[in-house]
Amino acid sequence: QVQLVESGGGLVQAGGSLRLSCAVSTSIYRINNMGWYRQAPGKQLELVATITSGAVTSYADAVKGRFTISRDNAKNTVYLQMNSLKPEDTAVYYCRADLDVVRYFWGQGTQVTVSS
Repeated sequence: QVQLVESGGGLVQAGGSLRLSCAVSTSIYRINNMGWYRQAPGKQLELVATITSGAVTSYADAVKGRFTISRDNAKNTVYLQMNSLKPEDTAVYYCRADLDVVRYFWGQGTQVTVSS
């Protein structure tokens, strides 16, 4: 069992920044892929960004150039740096760890609210 704990959410004005953290209960060296997802009220869950064990990153078009995903293997933590935030970024943000194609684990989520 892998446990993930997100932190760093909050209320910020449009144009501001937040950094989300996802602390993982096991060494993330063995985790194939880590990702951040979000779900806005009344909308489906969407992928925001991913980072592989080899530090290859990918981003949703809506956040490219504004968000940066990174991982600190020594701290077993994955980060999501969010800059130039927009009201449409308001959502609950979830961290997910993919051990392989069939085993994955979710965090409990952290609320991000961007005011206009």
